[in-house]
Amino acid sequence: MKSTEIDLYKELKKYFGFNKFKGLQEDVVTSIISGHNTFVIMPTGGGKSLCYQLPALVLNGTAIVVSPLIALMKNQVDAIRSLSSEFGVAHVLNSSLTKTEINQVKQDITSGLTKLLYVAPESLTKEEYVNFLKGVDISFVAIDEAHCISEWGHDFRPEYRNLRNIIKQLGDVPVIGLTATATPKVQEDILKNLDMPNANTFKASFNRPNLYYEVRTKTKNIESDIIRFVRQYKGKSGVIYCLSRKKVEEIAQVLQVNGISAVPYHAGLDGKTRARHQDMFLMEDVDVVVATIAFGMGIDKPDVRFVIHHDIPKSLESYYQETGRAGRDGGEGHCLAYYSYKDIEKLEKFMSGKPIAEQEIGYALLQEVVAYAETSMSRRKFLLHYFGEEFDEETGEGADMDDNVRNPKKKVEAKGQVVTLLETVRETRQSYKAKEVIFTLLGKVNAVIKSHRTDAHPIFGKGAAFDEKFWMALIRQVLVEGYLSKDIESYGVIKLTPKGEEFIANPESFMMSEDHDYGEKDEETAVTTSKSSAVLDEVLIGMLKDLRKKVAKKLGVPPFVVFQDPSLEDMALKYPITVEELSGVHGVGEGKAKKYGKEFVELIARYVEDNDIMRPDDLVVKSTGANSGLKLYIIQNIDRKLSLNDIAKAKGLDMDALLKEMEQIVYSGTRLNIKYWIDEILDEDQQEEIQDYFMESESDNIKAALKEFDGDYDTEELRLMRIKFISEVAN
Repeated sequence: MKSTEIDLYKELKKYFGFNKFKGLQEDVVTSIISGHNTFVIMPTGGGKSLCYQLPALVLNGTAIVVSPLIALMKNQVDAIRSLSSEFGVAHVLNSSLTKTEINQVKQDITSGLTKLLYVAPESLTKEEYVNFLKGVDISFVAIDEAHCISEWGHDFRPEYRNLRNIIKQLGDVPVIGLTATATPKVQEDILKNLDMPNANTFKASFNRPNLYYEVRTKTKNIESDIIRFVRQYKGKSGVIYCLSRKKVEEIAQVLQVNGISAVPYHAGLDGKTRARHQDMFLMEDVDVVVATIAFGMGIDKPDVRFVIHHDIPKSLESYYQETGRAGRDGGEGHCLAYYSYKDIEKLEKFMSGKPIAEQEIGYALLQEVVAYAETSMSRRKFLLHYFGEEFDEETGEGADMDDNVRNPKKKVEAKGQVVTLLETVRETRQSYKAKEVIFTLLGKVNAVIKSHRTDAHPIFGKGAAFDEKFWMALIRQVLVEGYLSKDIESYGVIKLTPKGEEFIANPESFMMSEDHDYGEKDEETAVTTSKSSAVLDEVLIGMLKDLRKKVAKKLGVPPFVVFQDPSLEDMALKYPITVEELSGVHGVGEGKAKKYGKEFVELIARYVEDNDIMRPDDLVVKSTGANSGLKLYIIQNIDRKLSLNDIAKAKGLDMDALLKEMEQIVYSGTRLNIKYWIDEILDEDQQEEIQDYFMESESDNIKAALKEFDGDYDTEELRLMRIKFISEVAN
């Protein structure tokens, strides 16, 4: 059938029930039907699969679709079969089939019944399949997720590299490459590897104006923050991405305990469970899926209202693809990512075992993620620039849909500094990456600068009046404005553009804003920061301290044994009025809440009622005791009187980290009997002396104890005795 004989609108209506094409679909379909090599770059949710499904259904012969994921193929085959009365209209050919099933597939293809054959790239390398396909009528070969061909893609698959050679064996058939995410570098790579430089290329806009982008600092209180966020979307669908399976399980549990319907999804679950969890999400039996990136490939759920990244992804392509699962129905989608530079360092560590070239690529991709997270300019403009697209943050669609635009940072005039930066790139012969450019500006030396003798150049140190953060922020903004460009081929070397040359000759105003500082706050400051926004109730604190004194006196123990100060402060912030709520307070576990809590929650309940206080319900986040596995391990092995050194070693902890865990256990109200261990290091008199000190002391502060004993005992001995004391006296 020739393209001129086909009424595309009639076929579109017949098979898909649509009256019109979306975006670039019609042009793409026409190109494929006309037998041209075609390259399609279309964001997730843009209707990419219809581009090859419709031509396959109307052309003579069978179209081969190469796809990397079995689950994705299965979904698509089911969808095509639902459009046709013939079961054999679409098939999968992969390792999961039996001999009988394979014969059926071959029979349906030979008889001309099968229009679409989905194959994994590995299957195409099998000689028997290639020989079979050589003898049948192939309409075209479509390569889905074509970015898998490129080492610069976020999902490189070596088996994709060989596809071109296999396709050549099938004769002169048109090739269609499709991807939902590709930077200019990856696009070039795909065309080169598929050997189709003259392909008709169709690129849809990557702007998703209905998505709101936000990045938050990742603090120790991240779980509470996620729960508060998800509760705002009660009954709505969302996806939470984590990098590790362990974290997926932990977050899913925390959500479940806090009354949010959620299921985990990762490659460690068996196939049946994964399929069940996926279906529960699609059928709206659960609201939230907590997943590793294995989830969502080709899952077309239109009404996902939020996507949360608990861990920042390894590349902006991954981030863009994963956030693209939100708001496919055109309704607003909120994309929230948590960021801490520690996570980036962790990802860099994972790469250290890989070949150097792969490390360099991975590192370059990670730096782009850092730039995106830390920038204070329009996130949308930044993302679109990365994908080779211009965006006007004044008039562009969705311009105000990100945290940086809604809460802009103060801008300063930086015309002079831009000139200095551009001249530095020019004078160092455009051979440096950002780090060396900044070192040159600051007048700092490293091996690269020494070898180029840049430290002897008059430009060296010319920007020393500003710090590293300032120059980093400026480089990012100048790159997006197009005065500099980054040469990806050489892993991020910075070059001057003609626009940059023009700026040096005729400088104009350049308003820059400083990058965000996402320093990770520790647990103590995390508690105080949440207090600063919800001011501590000093009156209640006073009342709680009086009650603590009374209870301590009655029991004949120091006040800190009952509850520590941070716990009282948290009570004055959260107003827990039941023993169960009290166990969600900082530093209070179930045991402690049950033992001392009754009088405290009664006091708070009276206070809340008398003063007509609105309680922040959502601040009471129940913990699963995530990390409870480790705590359980410590408790069980101390019961077995195992050496503390061995316990620490078995869990990869140093002694300081183990003691911290043990302190948390006893302060939460659980007993640990470590007398067997202390007897090895301190005699009875010494133990009694320290025990008496803690009994009479106003505080359990170790520094104060060290001072009191003036070098008789070290920190570790005092901490161990404090654990023993709290365990025996408080629990």
